[in-house]
Amino acid sequence: MSNRMVCREASHAGSWYTASGSQLNAQLEGWLSQAQSTAGPARAIIAPHAGYTYCGACAAHAYKQVDPSVTRRVFILGPSHHVPLSRCALSSAEVYRTPLYDLRIDQKVYADLWKTGMFERMSLQTDEDEHSIEMHLPYTAKAMESHKDEFSIVPVLVGALSESKEQEYGKLLSKYLADPSNLFIISSDFCHWGQRFRYTYFDESQGEIYRSIEHLDKMGMGIIEQLDPISFSNYLKKYHNTICGRHPIGVLLNAVAELKKSGIDMNFSFLNYAQSSQCRNWSDSSVSYAAGALVVH
Repeated sequence: MSNRMVCREASHAGSWYTASGSQLNAQLEGWLSQAQSTAGPARAIIAPHAGYTYCGACAAHAYKQVDPSVTRRVFILGPSHHVPLSRCALSSAEVYRTPLYDLRIDQKVYADLWKTGMFERMSLQTDEDEHSIEMHLPYTAKAMESHKDEFSIVPVLVGALSESKEQEYGKLLSKYLADPSNLFIISSDFCHWGQRFRYTYFDESQGEIYRSIEHLDKMGMGIIEQLDPISFSNYLKKYHNTICGRHPIGVLLNAVAELKKSGIDMNFSFLNYAQSSQCRNWSDSSVSYAAGALVVH
């Protein structure tokens, strides 16, 4: 059959999260029930992409702000962990599978993005190896389940962009961010601390190591809340905090800056912060997670 859909399998199901649809549904429901909807409807969220046992509860605070009744397109911007990429890439697939239900890629938006000449194509192998987008698919499916036949997704793999490229992609995507029927999901964990991550920044004035990590992360989160891409770049240059989604965050901040020029009023607030464990010794390691939402007034 020549018209068979190209599907991206849920390659991390069964390891990073359960492959059982009913079990996954129950877990997501449990986490979402513990979160408050305080900052909705979100036009964009920042949420983590670790295994759900580590960050499922944290991510729920962001997804709780999503309004499925207005959302028709979900852009998912995730960093590239495995392939060197200096630009952004689009998927070769047409459908992304999840244990809940399949998600359809928006071919019209993809066609418009291809036309710009700013995007590479990722192979299906690269797509399935990468977890930064996939970890948002079950949560997207869950948050949107009441309108599951009425929305499509726009996955974008974000490379190690220069500041000027972050600005270019931010400008390009700002017109989509301006549309209330679009939701942007920015995939990022926060500090990866420990010798295995080659990052051991420690501010002794904060007391224990995990307190120093929290202080560093919250400084960065405060800067993101100011929605100023230049301050965020300066923070990263000064502290080198290992925020793996710094480029997707940079693209979002630049898209917001572009919209602010035309007088659109927005604010971003973080709603939850967590660490995979509390580091007290130099041999310890941890990853931090933060969930937040951008609201347009």
